[in-house]
Amino acid sequence: MVEDINKTGTTTLALYCKDGIVLAADKRATSGYLISYKKFDKIIQITDNMAVTVAGTVSDVQLLAKYIKAELKLKDIRTSKASTVKEAANLLSMMVYNNIRKMSMIPGISHFVLGGKDESGFHVYDLSPDGSIVPIDDYVSSGSGSVMAYGVLETLYNKNMSADDGVKLAAKAINAALQRDIASGNGIDIVTITKDGVKKVFSKEINTKIEI
Repeated sequence: MVEDINKTGTTTLALYCKDGIVLAADKRATSGYLISYKKFDKIIQITDNMAVTVAGTVSDVQLLAKYIKAELKLKDIRTSKASTVKEAANLLSMMVYNNIRKMSMIPGISHFVLGGKDESGFHVYDLSPDGSIVPIDDYVSSGSGSVMAYGVLETLYNKNMSADDGVKLAAKAINAALQRDIASGNGIDIVTITKDGVKKVFSKEINTKIEI
């Protein structure tokens, strides 16, 4: 079962650079062997300083992303204090844990990579479909195309690179997956998280139609 739920058809990644975090993902949503949507945004902003990449069952990741955005907003209002990235990761992991264990005809598979900035600095957490949390100190990739993405990251990653260079590396890693993974494709989205907060810096659709 664990092996199956980790086989999400997508490619997402997060990496640290010297001035922040870069998140990237492809744009293809699949239903088995059918490409069901070609413009799916797999990077969701949840606060001014945090964003998640998503993989898994679309309805589940969308609903959980809405829940975490609402819960963090309520918490900030109640406490008059901005939530830390670790607090957000713990809350989201609890939601993922409960979601995968509820009785349902459709498995509630969801995999998030959470990146963000708080008073203590920049942080990335890998939230697996079983609800486990792994803190990341360099880079991480998820989904069926992660094998190809990791090949690029292992070779070219440098933690002291600038955000601009991090964006270029993220694009190369996602593009490697697009070339070889049938469940990843149709474009790339890239978001940075710096001292200025969350910002989408690159979004490109890849047209595979043949004009005659």
